[in-house]
Amino acid sequence: MIDSHAHVFSEYYDVDKLVKELEKENMLYVLNAATGNKDAMEVIELSKKYKMLLPAVGIHPENINDNLEEIEEIIKNNKVYAIGEIGLDYYWVSDNKEEQKELFKKQIELAIKNKLPVIVHSRKAMQDTFDILTSYNVKGVLHCYSGSYEMAKEFVKRGFKLGIGGVSTFNNSKLNDVIEKIDLKDLLLETDSPYLTPEPFRGQQNKPSYVYYVAKKISEIKGISVEEVINTTTNTFREFFDI
Repeated sequence: MIDSHAHVFSEYYDVDKLVKELEKENMLYVLNAATGNKDAMEVIELSKKYKMLLPAVGIHPENINDNLEEIEEIIKNNKVYAIGEIGLDYYWVSDNKEEQKELFKKQIELAIKNKLPVIVHSRKAMQDTFDILTSYNVKGVLHCYSGSYEMAKEFVKRGFKLGIGGVSTFNNSKLNDVIEKIDLKDLLLETDSPYLTPEPFRGQQNKPSYVYYVAKKISEIKGISVEEVINTTTNTFREFFDI
C-alpha cells in the first residue's frame, strides 16, 4: 500500500518504531509532506534514513511568513518528489487572501521550474484554488479533496489527481458521489497522518497503514475489491511521481 500524503515527523511519532511497524504492515511508500521551514529539512533527513519516506517540501498557507528561499535551497540540493503542502486556506484566516494567493503562485512556479507536481491544500477556497491552478501548466494532487463532483471532474480533465483520505469513512462524508463517479485511476489514497483518522479508529492518532480503511471504503462505494483499489492507486502513484 501507499500513503500519498502524511506528516511523519518526530513531533508526532517515534519514527523508527513507526517505520518498522509500517514495513510489517506492507506499506511501500509514504509521501511525507512538509508544511514549512520548521519541518522541510526533517523530511529530507528522514528520507535519507528510511527509503519508504519520500519527501515533499513547501509552505502551507498557515505558515505564510516562512522563508521560501530556504525551500528553494533545499530543492536545489536534495531529491524531492513534489512541492507541498501548499495552497489556500480561508477557514482559519481569511483576511490575507491576496498574500496566500501570491505565495501559492510562487510555489507553483517553483514546481514548474523544477518539473515537479504540486500537493495542494484547499479549504473553503476551492474556486480560487481552481482558478490559480488552471492558469498554469502544472500537474498535482488535490490533497484531502472536499469539493463537488462537478469541480472534481474539471480538475481531473486537466490532469490532476484527487487525494481521498479518512474523511471518506465518516458518516457525514459528502465524498460518496465523487468516489463513485470519478475513475479509480484518478484517485490516490492518503491519510494526512497524524490527523483525520478513519473509522473505525476515529479519535485516535492516525498512521499511514490506516490507508487500508480508505481503500476499503472506496471498494464498497465502487463495488470492487479492496485489492483492485490498492493495486490501481499504487500504480497511479508510481507513475504520477515517477517512482
